[in-house]
Amino acid sequence: MQIPELDFSISTLGECRIPSPMTNGHTISDRDHVLYHNHLEKIEEHLRAGQSPPFFEKAGPREKIYFDPSKLKCGIVTCGGLCPGLNDVIRAIVMSLYHHYGVRTIFGFRYGYEGLSPRHGHTPVELTPGLVAGIHDQGGTILGSSRGPQEVPEMVDTLERMNVGILFAIGGDGTLRGAQAISEEIGKRGLKIAVIGVPKTIDNDISCLQRSFGFETAVTEAGTAITSAHTEALGARNGVGLVKLMGRESGFIAAYAALAYNDVNFCLVPEIPFTLEGFLDALEKRLERKGHAVIVVGEGAGQDLMQGTQERDASGNVRFGDIGVFLRDRIIAHYRGLGKDMTLKYIDPSYIIRSVPANAHDSAFCLLLGHNAVHAGMSGRTNMVVGDWGGEFTHVPIPMAVSRRKKIDPGGRLWSIVLASTGQPAVM
Repeated sequence: MQIPELDFSISTLGECRIPSPMTNGHTISDRDHVLYHNHLEKIEEHLRAGQSPPFFEKAGPREKIYFDPSKLKCGIVTCGGLCPGLNDVIRAIVMSLYHHYGVRTIFGFRYGYEGLSPRHGHTPVELTPGLVAGIHDQGGTILGSSRGPQEVPEMVDTLERMNVGILFAIGGDGTLRGAQAISEEIGKRGLKIAVIGVPKTIDNDISCLQRSFGFETAVTEAGTAITSAHTEALGARNGVGLVKLMGRESGFIAAYAALAYNDVNFCLVPEIPFTLEGFLDALEKRLERKGHAVIVVGEGAGQDLMQGTQERDASGNVRFGDIGVFLRDRIIAHYRGLGKDMTLKYIDPSYIIRSVPANAHDSAFCLLLGHNAVHAGMSGRTNMVVGDWGGEFTHVPIPMAVSRRKKIDPGGRLWSIVLASTGQPAVM
């Protein structure tokens, strides 16, 4: 039986003929790969079908590179919402280009893809090691960011006019789709410009990547809100602490926060539907038994319970109803209707979490992502994103990365552990 094959092939601009100036470290061969499946049963299934198990190209420096560093100009753009680690990635890319390869001209395009569109009038920043030396200590991005598409031909015109050879696009799903469109336009024109994506999604929801930068910091920072919610809940009779966390379509932050901070009694995520009646009944029983409860809810959970307007933001995303406010009001109204006392404290730390600097582990991860993005670009690879899989850095085609969102499996091990940790009913 034939198994549908996954296409992890990476596009290149041409043959690498220039010896790399990186002479003091190990290099990666184009024959080095990272298996997609880590279960023997899956690998044997492909072998029985007469197919090679699917694999990623392994990231890292090559012996020979495509671009001549002495003539190369590069650009960096950051798009979408803020995320811990953005400045770390910018710094890592600049330092690697400058010190590893000797590239001297690096442009930072301001305010996302707007910076590549002349109509907005944003003057690029020339990035140097001195300018970026301390930016990893700051939250946000020194380049600014924005949402929404720009005219692809205009952006490619800018790259061509400025003689940019590599564009590094740091962003999530929408940013990567934009990078793919830019790469395709470059291909139509027959230009030799590489487009390399660095995955930035605080929700950790990009396919074929085990993690994205900022996620671990977000889970850590969520702890302050959860601990505060627990303290408030304990301090009142029938006390309820309600915390809303990020996660439009994937509830990984809420799930891992529930595991990291064992005070959580209910974890509500977009992937697991629940009814208002079922949830309120479970909450009643919890308060009757224990006298307090802590609820963590991902922002995309329970959208079917609210009257949505289907309005969209600049990136084309549906504007979600505020599930935190909705639950707050429904819980209060429910207990008022029962004639019972209940004290609820609602905490939404989303923008505080998004804007903090990366923690130590995320910062190191950002450094390695940035370095491997540079190695990929210098070797002439394009229309790809740097990934992380099985403890190795990989090259992932952008079309594969944006093919679907990574989500919690309702029947999988992670959700089973969340249920065991919180003690909440499997069905509400």
